[in-house]
Amino acid sequence: MKLRWGICSAGKICNDFVSALSSLPSEDHTVVAIASRSKEKAETFAEEHKIPVSYEGYEALAQDASVDIVYIGSLNHTHLPLCKLFLSHNKNVLCEKPLGLNPREVQEMISLAKEKDVFFMEGWWTRFFPVSVKLREILAEGRIGEVKTINASFGFPCSGVERLLNKEGGGGALLDLGVYCVQMAIMVCGGQEPTSYATKGFLLNSGVDDTSVTVITFPNNAIATLTCSLSAQLQNNLEIRGTKGHIKVPAPFWSPTKLEVSLPECKDASSNVEQRTEIIEYPLPESDKKFNFVNSVGLRYEAECVRQCLMKGHKECPIISHKESLLVAEILTKARHDLGYHLAEDKE
Repeated sequence: MKLRWGICSAGKICNDFVSALSSLPSEDHTVVAIASRSKEKAETFAEEHKIPVSYEGYEALAQDASVDIVYIGSLNHTHLPLCKLFLSHNKNVLCEKPLGLNPREVQEMISLAKEKDVFFMEGWWTRFFPVSVKLREILAEGRIGEVKTINASFGFPCSGVERLLNKEGGGGALLDLGVYCVQMAIMVCGGQEPTSYATKGFLLNSGVDDTSVTVITFPNNAIATLTCSLSAQLQNNLEIRGTKGHIKVPAPFWSPTKLEVSLPECKDASSNVEQRTEIIEYPLPESDKKFNFVNSVGLRYEAECVRQCLMKGHKECPIISHKESLLVAEILTKARHDLGYHLAEDKE
């Protein structure tokens, strides 16, 4: 099955997604159209990536019968109206994170996707990297015992990135960076509903969150401590500690290529125990394309999983369920509210 993609928006992440698609077999994936609010940007993007059709505005893309699925890589606050546009035209949709600004928006999109009986998924690309696949395998085998602590951080100085500082656009660290930490904690704990979650931190003058720590507890007595920041360079890794060992996913944990698994090992008859660390690496395929974000060629894994889902007739991905998207939206919204960051959309 050749999956025919339509691209919604001509920004940096859309560039990276299309470039990543080019690393996959052309008989499996092709981009047939690009749409942007700007005719000039759409035409430039189409020329750069050799896309046959470009549209000014999104309605024409929604009506294009040659498009099997639309990838939405627009600004956060536009996800709801754009998802509704494409879903209402019976298009399958892969939308960048965060899917919505709050649970109400996410539920509205999910309900429409179910009504139209089309495939719909939030783009947590991290979960499809070979490192994440291996991580789930190790956890399922119980190699590090019962998970007790999860620590993740994502932060860097980005005061010059306007979209992150724009409250009306759904900016802030939590919605852009913290979402990675939260969804990975949920994945590590097998999609369990948390027993509690709370956030402490600070806002910027623009009203968006700057630096915060979110603590989540789970029914299996695991606790996650998740830090995100727009001001500080953090370690940007993920550490999971269990009763028998621990796992580290070094930076950048959201687009990982390496996994470190540390387990106890008896060295002699006196029962002296040392930690043995196994380093597992999954190099990314080479590409001569231009990318804006680290390891973005890894978007290919997400895209191929979408193709496999559509070939099997799935309406949601078993690796990223609609239920989990709704749960993460609930956690992020409460986190914002804990800090005093409220959006007009939260009241609708």
